[in-house]
This record gives sequence, C-alpha cells and structure tokens, in this order.
Amino acid sequence: MAKNGVDGVYSADPNVDSSAVKFDTLTHMDIINKGLHVMDSTASTLSMDNDIPLVVFNLNKPGNIKKVVLGDDIGTTVRGK
Repeated sequence: MAKNGVDGVYSADPNVDSSAVKFDTLTHMDIINKGLHVMDSTASTLSMDNDIPLVVFNLNKPGNIKKVVLGDDIGTTVRGK
C-alpha cells in the first residue's frame, strides 16, 4: 500500500505529532483495535479475512516500489489476524 510521503504506519500523524511512533509490524486486528487510519475498516477487514499481507511504504522515495517487490524490509508490514 503506497502512501504519499509517509514511510509506514504510525501511532499518530507524524506530520502533526512529533511523538508519533512508527510500527515495523502489525496485524490487521491491530489496525482495527488501535483505530489506526491506514485504510478504511472495510479494506482492512477484507485483507484480514482473505489473509492478504500488506506493506505500507512511501511511494515518493525513489526505488521503494522495487524494494517492496523484491521483499526488502521497508515501511510497515501488516499480516494475519
């Protein structure tokens, strides 16, 4: 899941809250339970129900699409329940 200018999932908007903490890994349920605004709840539920892992990464950083495709550890990985 490519984002404009944000390099992963944070506890709050890092552009507004300097104390925001970046998550390296999360589960789909973490996103729902923590009320994180990564995607709408329907998309998160569908991803969870169909066991679709996600990598949330910064689309604006050159080379990131290639890194994600190659499986490099960037952004935040969201998996399972």
